[in-house]
Amino acid sequence: MARLPEFDALRDQARDLKNHILEHLDLYLEVFERNVTANGGTVHWCRTAEDARRTILEICQQKEAKTVTKGKSMVSEEIALNDYLEANGVRPVETDLGEYILQLRHDHPSHIVAPAIHLTLEDVSEAFHQAHQRPKTSDPAALMREAREMLRKQFVAADVGITGANFLIAETGSTIICTNEGNGDLTQTLPKTHIVVSSIEKVVPTLEDMTLFLRLLARSATGQEFTVYNTLSSGPRRPGDQDGPEDYHVVLVDNGRSDMIASEMREMLRCIRCSACMNHCPVYGAVGGHSYGWVYPGPMGSVLTPQMVGLDKAGLLPNASTFCGKCEEVCPVRIPLPKLMRHWREREFEQHLSPASVRGGLGVWAFFAKRPALYRLLTASGSRVLRLLGGKRGRLAKLPLAGGWTDHRDLPTPSGTTFMQQWQAQQKREHRS
Repeated sequence: MARLPEFDALRDQARDLKNHILEHLDLYLEVFERNVTANGGTVHWCRTAEDARRTILEICQQKEAKTVTKGKSMVSEEIALNDYLEANGVRPVETDLGEYILQLRHDHPSHIVAPAIHLTLEDVSEAFHQAHQRPKTSDPAALMREAREMLRKQFVAADVGITGANFLIAETGSTIICTNEGNGDLTQTLPKTHIVVSSIEKVVPTLEDMTLFLRLLARSATGQEFTVYNTLSSGPRRPGDQDGPEDYHVVLVDNGRSDMIASEMREMLRCIRCSACMNHCPVYGAVGGHSYGWVYPGPMGSVLTPQMVGLDKAGLLPNASTFCGKCEEVCPVRIPLPKLMRHWREREFEQHLSPASVRGGLGVWAFFAKRPALYRLLTASGSRVLRLLGGKRGRLAKLPLAGGWTDHRDLPTPSGTTFMQQWQAQQKREHRS
């Protein structure tokens, strides 16, 4: 970012452009559909995850597909596409290296850009040994060669290739994937049929608009100036083309996004899936992606997941935040993630979804918090008592009313003084000096 002095100005432009797109989303999607059709492709509109799964399966069945190669796609994870295809006799093969490793382990992504970030080299070696029946190796280069050799056969054998899309370009009816591996290009050019699955908010008006987001995406995601491969698809193979699919389909997935446009969660639809928020989130860094319980982890998941699966099932996520604001600070399209999580907290409170014990505890805390002198007296006393209980060990294995913590880990004891006492002592030292 330091090498791009106008980075913050670009963020402002991207925010404003995304807001404009959301205001006119229907218009740009219709233009996109017209141009895809003019290019020889087909657009499928899918309101729900079930609609999208069924549409993709029908295309595969029409082509009598037995094997499908897939590029990395979080939307396909969102609609649980792999399990659905497998249950209906179509074998999906993930070709992104991280996703391929997870598929061998029957695991799920813990990060939207680096899906296997939670695994060790030994984990990968064991997965390859079990799946490929070859001698174990801990040499990363040898594991890469092994994966390449196994996947090449799948690329050639595949009847259908499925990719996601980073952006949909209305002006040309094109889709683009931004990758650091060549698997995406092989997935969309070698099979006879290419299916793009994308959520509706990824549309942008023009190619020039697309380049604005590309300048922000890689820097925010992986610290690169640009991803290695930025590949545009604009329909099936034309006469004279050396490669490309014979059939081209774009599956547009709503899955609750239209409802978001008319709600206070609308700003979340600016997200370009860069992962910057989770890369800088202290909570994500401590608990990992699987703790979020669904497809999207980190702060962006804490906003999206309650919308997708219901606040009653995901109400804990917007509460799992320190509200430090780092996620908003680094977001390339300036999504106010803490504000949106606060909206979910308010809804949870209004709907009485939080446990009675939590609501009661907050009521007790609020009583004392409104009486500063009493609050300081009790916190000072409590800090000293906890310090004494912890003794020389400096931690507590059990503590009443804190079983949710101490059932799984020890609780570090406080210093014996409150933050306010330490702050006042520091102020006095600075005054004397």
